[in-house]
Amino acid sequence: MRSYLILLMCFLFLIQYFANISWLGYMVVSMALVAFIASAIKATGFPRIIAIIMMGTGMLIELNKGTGLEGISQGILMILPLLCLVTFAPLLSLPLKLGGYFQSVDLLLRNLLHHPRKLFAGITATLFILSPILSLGSVRIINEFLTDLKLPKAMSAKSYLIGFSTAVMWSPYFASVSLVLYYLGMPVGTYILYGIGLSFLSLFIGNVLFFLWERRHPFGRSIVPEKKLEKKHQNQLLQLALFVVVLMGSSLTIEYLTKWSMIVIVSIISITLPFVWGLVTNGWKRLNPTLIQFRDQSVPMMNNEIMLFMSAGLLAHAIQGTNFANLVSEYLTVIANQSFLLFALAVMMIVLVVTYIGIHQIAVVAALAMQLSADELGISNLALAMLLLLTWSISSALSPFSGLNLMVSRIVGISGVETGLRANGLHLSILAVLGIGIIIMIN
Repeated sequence: MRSYLILLMCFLFLIQYFANISWLGYMVVSMALVAFIASAIKATGFPRIIAIIMMGTGMLIELNKGTGLEGISQGILMILPLLCLVTFAPLLSLPLKLGGYFQSVDLLLRNLLHHPRKLFAGITATLFILSPILSLGSVRIINEFLTDLKLPKAMSAKSYLIGFSTAVMWSPYFASVSLVLYYLGMPVGTYILYGIGLSFLSLFIGNVLFFLWERRHPFGRSIVPEKKLEKKHQNQLLQLALFVVVLMGSSLTIEYLTKWSMIVIVSIISITLPFVWGLVTNGWKRLNPTLIQFRDQSVPMMNNEIMLFMSAGLLAHAIQGTNFANLVSEYLTVIANQSFLLFALAVMMIVLVVTYIGIHQIAVVAALAMQLSADELGISNLALAMLLLLTWSISSALSPFSGLNLMVSRIVGISGVETGLRANGLHLSILAVLGIGIIIMIN
């Protein structure tokens, strides 16, 4: 029943986006609040506690500001596009699963076991390609492939975080990029090449550091005999990369032609792609069970995402315009007018501190994106977007409470602090320094 509520809420929001009917907007907000309560009942542990705190704080701030129910409704409506994206995005993986592409990825990685540096590059590159489509599911899939290979824990922690966190900086199919550019009013097409540049920089730094690490911690094991990858699997890997390119190209083209929000475009593509695949391949019999599984298993498992995204989004909207937010904005504006470097370090420090204690990136980064004005700061909108997304990516890897860090630390079997700070602290520090340097040059 809860899955039907969430799916109906998302479909009605997409209708509301184009129809702009007031009463339908309030109806969608009411359904969102019910979905939040239902998810909070099912969820457990720290995510539920922090989500309830953020939601309650956001509501209290809106009431204290005098905006009341209208402010709460606006805050939830602003985050609903993101909820649609995270709900429908898993549908993109269905054609890949049914097409056998993941088997080719498995064989490629196993074939690279004899070459640790190539294996590390293969893992990070594969996550770079798959993460925009599968989100955190990409880490789970890669780990399933590699579980019986018994890789060193440090290697797994490094490769998973480095490979996945790159998508946070460039992919329009990710909450980070869609949300920041949405609030800054910047087309994805204007930003995406710069985001990909930061991602490649992160991959380069990570692989160079692993090269140096592996020289001090050599390992070499052969669980499967090395053999040349069959032509069939080589073609499937090429098709997989081409699939991502076509997906991104289609999204950017639609955005350029229609000027719709990229979050809405991605949601529509996610819904239509499986049905287009079924029509082209005549694979309805294979597709139907996966759609049912998505409805009955994938959607109900989104408790944490619905709670954290909705509560963090409302809190970010509520903070906007408060005395505290204005004070922070004025402080950052003064710093920016003196030195962009100090401004960048201040923004990064604020985000890292807040997220390290458990507040979701959406709350703090979205609040900064809504509150800060590039013109008042004396910087370009592009530089501000790059800084916020670079900071989001670093905090996702570093914070022991982020979804990425929690998953990787649980998979690898080490603490979140070890996963983020010890295994990847040097990489993240170098990325921060070089990334800020590049942004300064662009600005």
